[in-house]
Amino acid sequence: MTTKNLLVELFVEELPPKALQKLGGAFASVLFEQLKAQGLATADSVVTPFASPRRLAAQVTNVADRAADKAVRQKLMPVNVGLDAAGAASPALLKKLQALGADVSDPVAAVGALQRAQDGKVEALFYDSVLPGATLQEGLQKALHEAISKLPIPKVMTYQLETDCELPGWSSVQFVRPAHGLVALHGSDVVPVKALGLTAGNRTQGHRFEAKVSPVVLRDADSYGMQLRDEGAVIASFTERRAEIARQLAAAAAKVGNGAHAIDDDALLDEVTALVERPNVLVCSFEQEFLGVPQECLILTMKANQKYFPLLDAAGKLTNQFLVVSNITPEDASLVVGGNERVVRPRLADAKFFFDQDRKKTLASRVEGLGKVVYHNKLGTQGERVERVRTIAKAIAQQLGDGALVQQADQAALLAKTDLVTDMVGEFPELQGTMGRYYALNDGLSEVVADAIEDHYKPRFAGDSLPRSTVGLVVALADKLETLVGMFGIGNLPTGDRDPFALRRHALGVIRMLVEKDLLLDLGVLLAGAVPAFGDKITDASGQLADFIYDRLSGSLREQGFSAQEVDAVLAQRPQRLALVEKQLAAVRAFAALPESPALAAANKRVANILKKAEAEGPVDPHVNPELLQEQAEQDLYAALQRFVPEANAQFEAGDFTASLQTLAVLRAPVDAFFDDVMVNAEQMDLRLNRQGLLKSLHLAMNRVADLSRLAV
Repeated sequence: MTTKNLLVELFVEELPPKALQKLGGAFASVLFEQLKAQGLATADSVVTPFASPRRLAAQVTNVADRAADKAVRQKLMPVNVGLDAAGAASPALLKKLQALGADVSDPVAAVGALQRAQDGKVEALFYDSVLPGATLQEGLQKALHEAISKLPIPKVMTYQLETDCELPGWSSVQFVRPAHGLVALHGSDVVPVKALGLTAGNRTQGHRFEAKVSPVVLRDADSYGMQLRDEGAVIASFTERRAEIARQLAAAAAKVGNGAHAIDDDALLDEVTALVERPNVLVCSFEQEFLGVPQECLILTMKANQKYFPLLDAAGKLTNQFLVVSNITPEDASLVVGGNERVVRPRLADAKFFFDQDRKKTLASRVEGLGKVVYHNKLGTQGERVERVRTIAKAIAQQLGDGALVQQADQAALLAKTDLVTDMVGEFPELQGTMGRYYALNDGLSEVVADAIEDHYKPRFAGDSLPRSTVGLVVALADKLETLVGMFGIGNLPTGDRDPFALRRHALGVIRMLVEKDLLLDLGVLLAGAVPAFGDKITDASGQLADFIYDRLSGSLREQGFSAQEVDAVLAQRPQRLALVEKQLAAVRAFAALPESPALAAANKRVANILKKAEAEGPVDPHVNPELLQEQAEQDLYAALQRFVPEANAQFEAGDFTASLQTLAVLRAPVDAFFDDVMVNAEQMDLRLNRQGLLKSLHLAMNRVADLSRLAV
């Protein structure tokens, strides 16, 4: 058995650029895992993926030409079934052995070669054999089939392939793009596997226009990347090609000078890497007059439509130059530069036209047009939605500020969606909010209202910034609450990985704003207050929506490093001020470190169970009659509650949750003594109710910060 490096390449027509990196990684990883599973790749083997616009490839080191033989023990049947009383083989056993390929010409010898061993309660017969290791051709054929079948193909193409039999005809093949070549090299030896109607060889194609030779004849598996670069003018590695583009972008920007730098966009860089085989970055420019258009419009049209990299100056302002990643490297690049400049000019002219036309109408004049835009068939138009957002925003503003805040929030909520009916946002939906701000400033509105119009969509994604002002926070909260309350109210909930209205993102946005801005707003009041804005269009699903939000909060807190037990203890109390939750969690963590914590948590669990049974017959009154306290242990517990609970409550009201819990930790001894010496469910009804009331008082006092019973092991 010898080991050499293995190379496999599929040469195809242009692959979908946004999926290329994922396709390349999946092809290499599945191929590698299959080779390992068959014993052809060793523990020291390493896989290197390659992916370019016209190829998927993988190189695997230390691949054997044949897997090692494998000893296999197979259970046949119980001894009492396989052998008769004299120990001779039964017909069933002989038939089984024959099916396995064993020599049964001498039944006595065949039985003698079997092994006996206990299998549960019975003794069974086992057959030992050696399974020949797979040859590389067999194993690679299987691995290649698996790698192709498991590719995360966004959309399959069906194409016709001419058959190679004597009779003319065609066969259908399905793959992401038509395949034209297959390479499989073990060292320098071709492995004649087949896939997609192709038989593997050692030839591939280089760059369409700049390859030095065609085809590129590969010497061995190790020379793949080097030969494609030198002879085929192709950088086959996605990672290397991406790094080369980034290097050239930085170098080209540095030549422009004045602190110029290409816009930072990983998704654009990935997509461009998937579009070129041999990158060549060129500097282009457009007319200065276009810089009068908001730079977000110009940047978006250059990135989205043309895959260009806009150049920003040292202050982050757009310049009239941009970078193009070309797939060719001519001696005179002027034609390539000129061609790209001619292509981008109409795009920028369109953006300027839209901007000029949109500014001829005020945002206020566009409000009526929102009544013609359907939002949801059960929730009405965007115009109706705007009125609901205004109602919710005014209610929130009244809780947070004065009449000025209410007026500004109402104005921003009224105009927040009007840019949806502008030409610019119609062409570039990604600019909603952004263009609303520009048009608001053009209309002479205050900067705080203009900022709120843009910011009411924030946070748009994880890690996005929050609204800049209180007005923006109010409108952003109102907008997200309108979506959440409305969708839950009509039963339109996210399921599995489907969340078309981004309700999870909206819930996390509400949480972030309430927490990070420390807003004096109760979650329950917010949800209940938003429901009346819908009239009879929805049912009140505030409880279900609150569960949804707490579930999102729970996941976020666990990601921040809090344990599931800590989070469960705090959120079990359904805290209304979400901004205080992290302080409560810190208090719980500090309490859990106290020596009294385990006993008090266990006692709380016991108290909760007692009260649950008692409350099945009716609510338990926390009032305690001191004259009915007969046992010393219950008197001591009552005295401890009278002494320490007021102090703990004062600390709780002051927001010092850690001190509040630590103050109550002194209750451990009287609580332990109570459960040791006092019968709660006394036969005398007045004693029983009084003791239940004492436990209710204890439970209410101990669990203001968190449900401590959730900390019990």
